[in-house]
Amino acid sequence: MAGTLRTIFPFASLAVLTSWASSGLVACAAEADEDAEGSLQEALREPAIGAGRFELPPGGGLVPPETVGKPYGTTVKGLLTFRGNPTRSYYGAGPIPTRPKKLWAFPREGSLCAPSTVGNETKTWCGSGWTGQPSIFERDGKTWVAFGAYDKNIHFLDASTGERLRDDFPTGDIIKGSVTIDPDGFPILYSGSRDNRYRAVAFDVNPPRELFALRANQVPEPMWNDDWDGAGLVLGDHLFVGGENSWFHVARLGRGYDAAGKVKLDAPRLAFAVPGYDRRIVETELRSRQREMSIENSVAVIGNTAFFSNSGGLVQGFDVGGVAAGRAPTRVFRFWTGDDTDATLVADEEGMLYVAQEFERDNPRSRECGQILKLDPRKASGRAEDVSCDPADPSSPVVWRYHDLPHANPSGAWGTPAIYKDLLVVPTHRGDLLGLDRATGQVRWKKRLGMNLWSSPVVVDDTLVQGTCTTGELVAYDVADTRRDPPEKWRIKLDGGCIESTPAVYGGKIIVGTRGGKIYAVGD
Repeated sequence: MAGTLRTIFPFASLAVLTSWASSGLVACAAEADEDAEGSLQEALREPAIGAGRFELPPGGGLVPPETVGKPYGTTVKGLLTFRGNPTRSYYGAGPIPTRPKKLWAFPREGSLCAPSTVGNETKTWCGSGWTGQPSIFERDGKTWVAFGAYDKNIHFLDASTGERLRDDFPTGDIIKGSVTIDPDGFPILYSGSRDNRYRAVAFDVNPPRELFALRANQVPEPMWNDDWDGAGLVLGDHLFVGGENSWFHVARLGRGYDAAGKVKLDAPRLAFAVPGYDRRIVETELRSRQREMSIENSVAVIGNTAFFSNSGGLVQGFDVGGVAAGRAPTRVFRFWTGDDTDATLVADEEGMLYVAQEFERDNPRSRECGQILKLDPRKASGRAEDVSCDPADPSSPVVWRYHDLPHANPSGAWGTPAIYKDLLVVPTHRGDLLGLDRATGQVRWKKRLGMNLWSSPVVVDDTLVQGTCTTGELVAYDVADTRRDPPEKWRIKLDGGCIESTPAVYGGKIIVGTRGGKIYAVGD
């Protein structure tokens, strides 16, 4: 996350930035590069900024509202990406264990550990961390588990046994984010790494092979570093992903099969790249001596609009409905919340957004807006003016706001909220698991679970599962009745390591990693 991983690229001068950043998209010259994995293949064009407002198009667009809370399509069964679908609102499929125990651990011997360097500091990272949710999916008569870890590898396991189904795929550095499995049935996994590359990896061969990679340094003005925390989305034949280089990327894939029946990509390329910042936020951040602009959350899509925020608290929505026809994204929503937003935005069936941000900068805007917000993106355009955070202001997109401002700093949220019926569940950095009324933002209940609740909650079969850090446990609550304080159903301690990763629930198992160095399957 931006607050803890401090590798900073040279920061462009304000004069340079204002010449292009205000448009929202840079026109990049096409590169003549023999390395077809990541080179730009075409010039990029500037979109219209502030030309309209967010709306749900007739017919639902790329991601219809009725898909909220449902799986990522019907072609591949499973939990395919972080929080399960493009609106980041699907948490898996039961049954949920009722008397859980550890079924297997990976690896059986040793740990998933490797050194990684940030700036001048090298330290050893173990297991998996934020966000680190495994993907679980059905293929070739088996249930697969796929994930990246701090040992710098992508792993493919049998969910029943924890044994490898494919050799490990090595990358050049640790993997912090969650992987995505192609939702259209192509045997492709998409994953970032701190080694600068966001990859498409074919796993219909052994060992798996890289088909294509975006490079964090192929955009003209990266504003943070070369890591990729977000889990990409594939819609149509395009990949949508934000990077810690502070840019939102749209890649055309060209998926297909060769004469031997093996998956391939036909001339994949970066089609569009949109900065996650604009001139106004750059000027604001420079005045406060802040330079973190990275996109560390996973892009969420509802209708034809892709939403994300950045380390400066700039929430943006881009209309991507025309990218298949070659039309550049158009910014239709802009709202500044004031602070680092690592948690992924979640969209509901009405197109409302739930935003959970940190409180680190201690600035007036962050104090005004709060750390958990419900936004109506119809209430603001893509223009660059800063709109009020006051829900009583009819021009403000803020429906309600919740303040998490203890005396200690930092506070706020790193985990992504879960929506369930009329409830919003949010874990906080200082250790409170909150159940909020989705309509009003009022607190219905609060559980104290210890500091650093970064694992995102999941709800399946009326059961809420939360990973803890201080105790290294999975804790389950009965939320069938969302109006009452949910009773605890069970808890299980894993290896004692902090659980920062998000649990994956599918087919009677809960699979999650810890900072202790292993990945566990828990079940009855």
